[in-house]
Amino acid sequence: MKNIFVALGRSVRSLVRPGVFVHLIWPGIASALIWTIVAWYSWAAAVDAVMGTIKGFGWLGNWISSSGWASDIVLLMVKLSMVLAFVPLFYITSSVLVSLVALPKILDRVARRDYADLERHRGGSDAGSIGNTLVGLLWYVLVMVVSLPLWLIPGVALIVPLLATGWLNQRVLGYDALMHHADPDEFVRLRRELRPQMLMLGSGTTLLAYVPVVNVVSSALSGLSFVHFLLEALRRERQKRGGITHDSESGDASRKTHDTGFGS
Repeated sequence: MKNIFVALGRSVRSLVRPGVFVHLIWPGIASALIWTIVAWYSWAAAVDAVMGTIKGFGWLGNWISSSGWASDIVLLMVKLSMVLAFVPLFYITSSVLVSLVALPKILDRVARRDYADLERHRGGSDAGSIGNTLVGLLWYVLVMVVSLPLWLIPGVALIVPLLATGWLNQRVLGYDALMHHADPDEFVRLRRELRPQMLMLGSGTTLLAYVPVVNVVSSALSGLSFVHFLLEALRRERQKRGGITHDSESGDASRKTHDTGFGS
């Protein structure tokens, strides 16, 4: 848990640095605009479609159609579920933009400043990142679609997207954070060994998407948190093996003194 909180603190520090914030704020704004427009034009039709589908379920449909109060309750639950559904849609869109466009632009900047002592072995690739993201999205959409009938159960509309998005975060951002620095063995092993912590980190940062204003930068904080969490884990791994070396690209051969807290 301590390492997770350290990563979160460092991500906040990195986010407000010049040259980083501008790259990571626009995905949240773009995603918010996209889904606001979609909701504005599709809300009534989507509610009617869902209600029509529910009323088509035999005895349940007959019961809802014959009872005014039952129909009102189901309609309210449908609207609440749809509102909750837009949150993960917004967050996932923003996260994909961060992963594929914004994060690569600032990952090198963050790594050079905070992890210049880590040699780069490039266990992953840009093409692998794109493929990994697409596969993750396909599984995410499948889980969300299959679970839709359960969303009318109180709490499910929050829990399922939270867990599914946490899983997607650890798959996508876990790949991107390590792909430049880890060697092939480290790349596979660290992601496997740290999967429970990454799931916790991914689900925890997903909750920020439900906080007004903060949700605009929630995906950016998530991406930066994974960078700090995994690169620090890689640093500790190499320290244990006595394998910390200079950054082969920056030419910085010094062993930088690094913080383990939130300071700069």
